[in-house]
Amino acid sequence: MAEMIIEFHPITLADRDWMNEKLKEEHPDACEYTFANNFIWAEVYHVQVGCAYGCGVIRSGEEGHFQYSFPFGNGDRRAMIEHLRKICAVHGYSLNIYPVNEEQRSKLIEWFPGEFEICPDRDSFDYVYSVEKLSTLRGKKLHGKRNHISRFMDDGDWHYERMTEETIAACRAMAREWIALRAEKWNDEMEQEMAVLEVAFSNFRELGLCGGVLYKGGRIVAFAIGEPLNEDTFVVHFEKAFPDLQGAYPMINQQFVLHEAQDYSYVNREEDTGDQGLRKAKLSYYPDILLKKYKAVESRVVFANASDWEYIAEIWNRCFGDTREYIALYQENRFENENMYVIYQDGRPVSMASLLPVQVTINGRKENARYVYAVATLPEYREQGYASQLIKHAAERCAEPLLLQPADRDLQRYYERQGFADAFGESPCWIYAGRCVGKADIHVPSSEDGGLRAAEETVREEKPDILGSWLVSDVDAKVYKAVRDQFFDREGYVEWDEKAIVYAIKENQFCGGRTLLLTEDREDQESTKAVLMYRIEKDSLHIMETTLDDNALHAILPELLEYTGASWAYERNMGGMVLLPDRLKDWDCKTGYLGLTLG
Repeated sequence: MAEMIIEFHPITLADRDWMNEKLKEEHPDACEYTFANNFIWAEVYHVQVGCAYGCGVIRSGEEGHFQYSFPFGNGDRRAMIEHLRKICAVHGYSLNIYPVNEEQRSKLIEWFPGEFEICPDRDSFDYVYSVEKLSTLRGKKLHGKRNHISRFMDDGDWHYERMTEETIAACRAMAREWIALRAEKWNDEMEQEMAVLEVAFSNFRELGLCGGVLYKGGRIVAFAIGEPLNEDTFVVHFEKAFPDLQGAYPMINQQFVLHEAQDYSYVNREEDTGDQGLRKAKLSYYPDILLKKYKAVESRVVFANASDWEYIAEIWNRCFGDTREYIALYQENRFENENMYVIYQDGRPVSMASLLPVQVTINGRKENARYVYAVATLPEYREQGYASQLIKHAAERCAEPLLLQPADRDLQRYYERQGFADAFGESPCWIYAGRCVGKADIHVPSSEDGGLRAAEETVREEKPDILGSWLVSDVDAKVYKAVRDQFFDREGYVEWDEKAIVYAIKENQFCGGRTLLLTEDREDQESTKAVLMYRIEKDSLHIMETTLDDNALHAILPELLEYTGASWAYERNMGGMVLLPDRLKDWDCKTGYLGLTLG
């Protein structure tokens, strides 16, 4: 096929028919994919449109910062994207595609493996509800909405009408009154929205919009505007109600759906744009679908996906020596589409780094952070700076603290060159074998010794019932996390979520370990709870983590050693390193607690 020319021009009403035809072929599910929505926001986002290869495409933004829609229509969408990539390359910037749904994400991965970083954008997820739910508000969860509507209907002096050209003037007046009531909270975003609303009013018939108006006491107190999105979904673009009138918002919501959306199965109520008040309001209706939308940007560093896993397992096995079973344990429990970066070379991933979500207490606040884990590059692709590129990209994209625990001093020096600094503190090491010895005498078994990851030795099937004065039982992740958080929580504490704790317990068990809950009952006191995670490495017992203090731990070690058959025990917390974003550069925590560094 000969290459075509794509001529972009500002969207006008003359584009309505061909765009609607192409959008109909696409059966869109995201709220952005209607002609009317793009037309009314055209001035705010500098919307332009073009058509080639049998597809339409929408461009927004300004030169150097253009954002393109995924091509829509039954034409050659891949060829269109290839063409857009060339346009962007000529001008020296990367192709940026938004919004991208799940099907489109899969197509990008299939057509351009390793070439697009595809990130979910939570602030743009659409809230989709069944028409039946919004019409009836049945169920205990929506009892409050029904109560608000009952209060609105108390006096009986209300009615609903379909919006017409004749009632638009009155709706404009209601919108101005609505603005006056929100004067103290007014901002640029509200100003933009009202300008867009005026475009919708002025072109109401031409855009094929549908509206509903709610009256109470003879005056307009709310209105809504929407349109069909596809054969089974109606989309609501605007909803305005007087905030001081109880029940006005839930009432217009319900009445608009009751009167205008009964020919559809679903109602798309658009995104929350990151506004926490709006998010709370939309979630309060319990969406049937939270429509995930992505941003896709050309990038050397991309997220790994499920189809990459065989290559990733090869990198992991060759670089760390772990068994396929161990690697599969990680894949099944921790791998997600957005928590591992890779770099492609020769049509396959050759370098990788996991970024596991954690929280760390910094200056008394819980900050979202990422634990950097399993950084590796195939030997034949080293000395090209791939690991550095992965770390730099993660720091820029996440804008969150990056934490890690280097395996040895050489790696520590490497990460220092990447900007990481010591943090969390390295706890004193000890060995128990009937005597305490100095740090210099410690021998820490490695996987080469057949210990940590090989898991050649396993503990007995049963666990002890009593250790000293402690009753012993199994512990689940929820309880383990609660005990752990209460004990360690302080400045610099790295807190894992329950999903990570689940994996830590499974990983420890896989490696021949046990994770126990210890309960001690004392007279006139509440029972004390502690957790103990350990594993056997040849003839040694490694305390992976515990909330017991040293005295309590040493008191039970003789019994634990006898039970497990180990000759000696040791505990070692190597501390860690941190790379901080600019907003947190002043933080200096040499104490704190990392722990459970497998995530």
